[in-house]
Amino acid sequence: MSARKPAHRQLAAVNFPGPSSARNTEMGCSSSIPRLLFLLLSLTLSPAYLVDVYAGSEDIVGGGSTHLYGEILKDEAVARLRELGEVSDANGYLERTFMSPASVRAANLIRQWMEDAGGSTRWGTYMVESMDLFEDTVIDAGIFDGSLGIISAISALKVLKETARLEKLKRPVEIIAFSDEEGVRFQSTFLGSAALAGVLPASALNTTDKSGATLQDALKKNRFAITEESLRQLKYDPQSVWGYVEVHIEQGPVLEWVGFPLGVVEGIAGQTRLKITVSGSQGHAGTVPMSMRQDPMAAAAELILRMETICKNPKQFLSYDSQCNDATVESLSNSLVCTVGEISTWPSASNVIPGQVTFTVDLRAMDDMGREAILYELSNQIYQICDTRSVSCNIDRKHDANAVLCDSELSSQLKIAANAAIQRLTGEIQDEVPVLMSGAGHDAMAMAHLTKVGMLFVRCRGGVSHSPAEHVLDDDVWAAGLAMLAFLETHM
Repeated sequence: MSARKPAHRQLAAVNFPGPSSARNTEMGCSSSIPRLLFLLLSLTLSPAYLVDVYAGSEDIVGGGSTHLYGEILKDEAVARLRELGEVSDANGYLERTFMSPASVRAANLIRQWMEDAGGSTRWGTYMVESMDLFEDTVIDAGIFDGSLGIISAISALKVLKETARLEKLKRPVEIIAFSDEEGVRFQSTFLGSAALAGVLPASALNTTDKSGATLQDALKKNRFAITEESLRQLKYDPQSVWGYVEVHIEQGPVLEWVGFPLGVVEGIAGQTRLKITVSGSQGHAGTVPMSMRQDPMAAAAELILRMETICKNPKQFLSYDSQCNDATVESLSNSLVCTVGEISTWPSASNVIPGQVTFTVDLRAMDDMGREAILYELSNQIYQICDTRSVSCNIDRKHDANAVLCDSELSSQLKIAANAAIQRLTGEIQDEVPVLMSGAGHDAMAMAHLTKVGMLFVRCRGGVSHSPAEHVLDDDVWAAGLAMLAFLETHM
């Protein structure tokens, strides 16, 4: 395989060298050995080089608590998380939307840290990506969502540099920073990772933000000229990537509840987003009798309650056939969640019966067939209720993403690495590392179109995320860095 051209690379990408025989001098890219993309760490390996981290784990780290690299994996990592959390477009809270001034400053900062860890960085000609670190964030964000993963990866590689082991990697390592996983500015999720995986449609270039600027305009304004052809060229060759590993805060309460700092993800729930519009008869709040109203607000309230009933008790609403079997229903019972997160009315006045109500539905489940069955049943119920209430309903399907199962081999390696990290910190052999499902979407969903994926969750206080209250213990940041280090050490 020939080396990729510089114009096809991404912003704030970094290569860490493996063996000299496996490297290409142009841009530091591997020309023939597949890479493993880490959460944004992209490492390239072969199963033939795997070793058990438990065997000789003392030799790997030198033995004893003084060799746990706390200055890099804990102190420096935490300081960098906080420094990055200060880079914001807003005063008083964290906000970095895609291609905003703060997101560009954050990318520059990350690039410096990548180079400090021993990598050679480059800025792509056409596109910016920011992996789970997000150069960009949700509005009023926390400092750990996304950022923790890339900082952990960089810190682990810095340890290898400081201990003169970076060149011992059997394959090159590549860290990439993806952008707009959340879809905050252009409402197009996984913007960077989807481009790299080759699943971002060319039509995404014409999507607009609230000001009317297109994605293509935003990139051009920041000196990243991109066309449909260059967008297609961003895709990695699947043969050049061995796998993808993502580290992320759990964004849920399970790890805190079981008392474990780390957990391995078995899969990411599939997701459908709906926009439901209910239209009725607008009128005066004091003059239209209750019996004569066609009130879309009351109808929307009933629809939302019906959705909640269906999602709490899917077994009561699904009929069993060759496609919807016991396993599907059981999966739905354990993983199905449905949320109405946004409601708007027109004309939105206290003394007016609304003429129209719009609300969103976010529906997630691990079983794609079951998710479709629930959507079918929910649609039927919506139209029946609307007919009964003499209002009209429109269901607009805005987003779909199939569930992703994590690779068993990568999951096994991450479980071993997590156990090794916890053992190193505590000096004790722990119970089995928890295995979790992710209800939140991640860049791994897009990357699964390109290669096998694995994910490691890190405990966060109260399961709170997308909030300034988001918090990860310093020692858990340390554990995440040690786990990444242990994972890399199995590929030396």
